[in-house]
Amino acid sequence: MKRFVFILSALAIIAPLASFAQTSPLTVQQIMQDPNDWIGGLPGRMNWSENGEFLYFWWNPGGEFPSDSLYKVQEKGGIPEKVEPAERRVAMTLFSGWQHEEHIYDSGFRRKVFVSDGDLFLYDRKSDKTVRLTKTLDRESGPRYSLDDSAILFSRDRNLFRMDLATGSVVQLTDFRTGDDPKDRKKDDQDAFLERQQLDLFRVIRDRKEKAEARDEARERDRNADPLPPAVYSGKKSYGQMRMNPTDRFVTYTLSESSNQTKSTSSVTYVTDSGYAEEETWRSKVGTEAVTPELHILDLAQDTTFQVDFLTLPGAYDVPAYLAEQGVEVDSSKTLRIFNFPRVSWSPDGQYAVVDVRARDNKDRWIARLDPESGKLTLLDRQHDDAWIGGPGVGYATGWIPNTSLFYFQSERTGTSHLYTVDVDSGEIRQLTDGPFEVFSPQLSQDGKMWYFSSSEISPFVRHFYKMPVSGGPREQLTTMEGGNRIALHPDENLMANLFSRNNQPPEIFLQKPGREATRLTESPNSEWLAYKWREPEIIRFSASDGVQVPAQLFVPDNPNGGAVLFVHGAGYLQNVHSWWSSYFREYMFNNMLTDLGYYVMNVDYRGSAGYGRDWRTAIYRYMGGRDLQDQVDASRYLSATFGIDPERVALYGGSYGGFITLMALFTEPEHFGAGAALRSVTDWAHYNHGYTANILNTPATDSLAYARSSPIYFAEGLEDPLLMPHGMIDSNVHFQDIVRLTQRLIELGKTDWELAVYPVERHGFTEPDSWTDEYRRILKLIEDNVGPGR
Repeated sequence: MKRFVFILSALAIIAPLASFAQTSPLTVQQIMQDPNDWIGGLPGRMNWSENGEFLYFWWNPGGEFPSDSLYKVQEKGGIPEKVEPAERRVAMTLFSGWQHEEHIYDSGFRRKVFVSDGDLFLYDRKSDKTVRLTKTLDRESGPRYSLDDSAILFSRDRNLFRMDLATGSVVQLTDFRTGDDPKDRKKDDQDAFLERQQLDLFRVIRDRKEKAEARDEARERDRNADPLPPAVYSGKKSYGQMRMNPTDRFVTYTLSESSNQTKSTSSVTYVTDSGYAEEETWRSKVGTEAVTPELHILDLAQDTTFQVDFLTLPGAYDVPAYLAEQGVEVDSSKTLRIFNFPRVSWSPDGQYAVVDVRARDNKDRWIARLDPESGKLTLLDRQHDDAWIGGPGVGYATGWIPNTSLFYFQSERTGTSHLYTVDVDSGEIRQLTDGPFEVFSPQLSQDGKMWYFSSSEISPFVRHFYKMPVSGGPREQLTTMEGGNRIALHPDENLMANLFSRNNQPPEIFLQKPGREATRLTESPNSEWLAYKWREPEIIRFSASDGVQVPAQLFVPDNPNGGAVLFVHGAGYLQNVHSWWSSYFREYMFNNMLTDLGYYVMNVDYRGSAGYGRDWRTAIYRYMGGRDLQDQVDASRYLSATFGIDPERVALYGGSYGGFITLMALFTEPEHFGAGAALRSVTDWAHYNHGYTANILNTPATDSLAYARSSPIYFAEGLEDPLLMPHGMIDSNVHFQDIVRLTQRLIELGKTDWELAVYPVERHGFTEPDSWTDEYRRILKLIEDNVGPGR
């Protein structure tokens, strides 16, 4: 009887093998090759010429080296043409979108000053000519026009200068020096005695001292006749963020003193040009002692300096909620709050100054008016979050409405990120956009009368470009194609270059008049890539265990094999359920291949993902691997309930944050999964960086519970299913040490069904096709062997 049962069982296993043996026209090696060779060189960054005659953009249709792939097309359209090297060099210096330096226009929008390779250039839009203003070994930066447009103010070697455009003369406006003021250096009693003794004994020393004092007096008289800027000394601190107001009277700057206790991390590269192992130094770990910046004001008219006191801001002494729960009170030393580097913004006429500053714990952001004569701060807006301040545009989309006292900013005060203005005179705040959507990248029209921005108003899965009056009101949708619309607006604002994409259509450039049909300019994918019928996954919502509807993409196979795969996106705060081309394009193609093989594939925008507002973003506060992981567990339940998938036939894979979730899934919820691949994964959040981790988990010293329940290394004993762990050995983001420490933990726990795959020449984002291919062959084998039909 037992023998008969065994034969039936064997037949039951063999039969599905025959019926579910499926293939795909895609291969891992094909998918993971250089995308320029496989997909085709896709267009990228776009900029209009100043006169709007041409649209310039990066493109690589022939698979050439990217640095030689600048194209242009006329504003009326036509066939793109490759830009010759001489024109390319000029074009690349003119476009602010291709450089980190800011391009600043004069009040008449005729000339702009900009920096290229550390030197100043002046471009005249009317004559279409560029003049080089400086050629120095020092680096110039931060240029802007004087109030009357007659001069350029800029920074060089931590000081501010003024260049007269008519004469070319350059005047130094500040004299910032390192170290201590010699006049303040005190001699000890022994040195003072020796100096007095020398003066008493030797006439030559007395004579030289008298002559030196006479020279100094003469120099001081000359200085007073033609004043030089007052010397300002930093002591042991470092200067930063120097800003001169448009009236040329006030200069704001920061001073900071780094802690000498901060320890850096490092990695070792073994495959090197020299043949020797080489060590590289990287960031510190979360919770290390912080830089403590100060904001100072230099009044050139009064020759005085003073420090701005941020502790006068309302709530500056507040105890964060998680510390209050631990019994920490306001008078405790634990409540000393450190502020991040402030941002000072002067109004164009120099009448107003606004300071934008956050607490280092990122639970408070203050926007305050600054009185430069007294240093007094007047609160305009305070944003507070018991978790952390964030959201699209929050903290960097700021500026002034021309010819007004209105300062604009973004805030999540209604739950999603919207555009606001505050009147610096009256303190009145106005919300310009509102609704269950978010605003991205707002910009003002040249005349300052209209807003342009992208938003998710139609759907969280679509981005359109809009126009709106500067004071708010009706929004006009300018784009018409459903997907991802990335816009470069023509200088006349009557034409758009649109880098448009869909899930199964890589980015292409279109020309489009607002609200009209778009005309395609580029054709990029090659015939081999187009020969495959790439899927457009269905966007669904499924019910999570807390009743929330969770968005996901679903790939449905024609012939299901009984298995399923969850792809877990990285970055945490990133959106991957949308209708445009994904930054995870390799994974998108791999998911198509898995679907060919009969697997259901889901990509979930779990809690903590971008695109869904404040509550979604902060749902992981103090517990990563909590609600975000449960959304993956609920996705496995959805697959079981909807398609009859056995939980042991659900695999998951993901990189970085996705690798972290994969580890937590296999360590803490093994009954819902059958295998997992954790790529470049965080294994212990106490070893990650401060800027990201402290927002979500606070610091290990102040919130050890959050770290203990959020770090996979503490739960490794729960591993029951096969685990693959690929990791680059020179990863400067999630360090190789992370995976080495977890490996030792698995060894000590006696776990056997795991594999570590190391990549000696790879950092966090792999670059070599051989590495990509090896990694995903291993992932495919893990899936096929453990949740596939032949497992």
